[in-house]
Amino acid sequence: MIKKTCFIWFVFLTTLTTLAQEAPLKVGVIGLSHSHVHWILNDLARKDIDIVGIVEPNKDLAQRYAQQYGYSMSMVYNTIKEMIAVANPEAVTAFGSIYEHLHVVEVCAPEGIHVMVEKPLAVSIAHAKKMKMLARKYNIHLLTNYETTWYPTNHKAYTLLKEDYIGAARKIIVRDGHKGPKKIGVNKEFLDWLTDPIQNGGGAITDFGCYGANLVTWLMDGKKPTTVTAVTLQQQPENNPKVDDDATIILTYNDNVNAIIQASWNWPIGRKDMEIYGVNGVIYADNKHDMRVHISKGYDGFTAETFNLEERTPPFNDPFSLLKAVVRHEVVLEPNDLTALENNMIVVEILEAAIKSAKSGKTVKLNAND
Repeated sequence: MIKKTCFIWFVFLTTLTTLAQEAPLKVGVIGLSHSHVHWILNDLARKDIDIVGIVEPNKDLAQRYAQQYGYSMSMVYNTIKEMIAVANPEAVTAFGSIYEHLHVVEVCAPEGIHVMVEKPLAVSIAHAKKMKMLARKYNIHLLTNYETTWYPTNHKAYTLLKEDYIGAARKIIVRDGHKGPKKIGVNKEFLDWLTDPIQNGGGAITDFGCYGANLVTWLMDGKKPTTVTAVTLQQQPENNPKVDDDATIILTYNDNVNAIIQASWNWPIGRKDMEIYGVNGVIYADNKHDMRVHISKGYDGFTAETFNLEERTPPFNDPFSLLKAVVRHEVVLEPNDLTALENNMIVVEILEAAIKSAKSGKTVKLNAND
């Protein structure tokens, strides 16, 4: 009888766990000014997450998107606390300015609500450290989302590098950017803070430099660079009067590796690509799906392979699937993962050092123990 009762309880608890994992994750969207918010609004009918509330004090913006996507204005709140009290989300995604990320964590962490912010994690090390402290104190997950995290080419490149396919890495070049936020026609609400040195932390050096810092930190297994040197330009002062719009960041590592991050709002064509040079060959991750590998042969010859890769499998194919999987304990993030807090603390440190270097004209040394 006791064994039968224990078995029934086991089945009952297993069923409850399964139902909890299968139930959609209740998510609140905080801010609509970041145009990456279209990523989640474009898929409101998805089954794995349930948008239970939106925080946006700018009602004109909220109404505009309500008409575009069909959500009810009754689910739009003025403050995070109002939304939490009514909608009770399990997690939130932040689509406001980078400066506001700290406030999101300050409000949500004490409530035990997990947070995912758009890249980068924070505008400064000071903000990032406060966010990390709160995440640890209240035991919440704090993720950072990058578009390039979901590129199958980047993951294939990582695998080939770790399998020694091109030999030991010597140089990594990451290029990201477009013609500039005003030229590509971002909405005013986004443009206002994206070109503000306080709200965004910088211009292109922050907006697109973070991609390279994130990817290089990942490829280097979470190591910090020993030095950071940066040069910034303002090639469109009429469009970006307060911030840089072109940045070149050079990172050096103790193991004979250097990385060059080219972040710009002045590319004639939008791009997110990466090159990894090893002792024996080079990997070209040209875009999300296309990749080439050249293996050295003689002086200037090489054998060539090309890849056209399919989308990654769930939950590693988009940020919201991964957020649910992490919150539901289906996926455990490693410290060096692209979305992980530890990786992104280093990203913020690199960006802050790069901004300091560009302003001073000097190389900045990083302390490996910080």
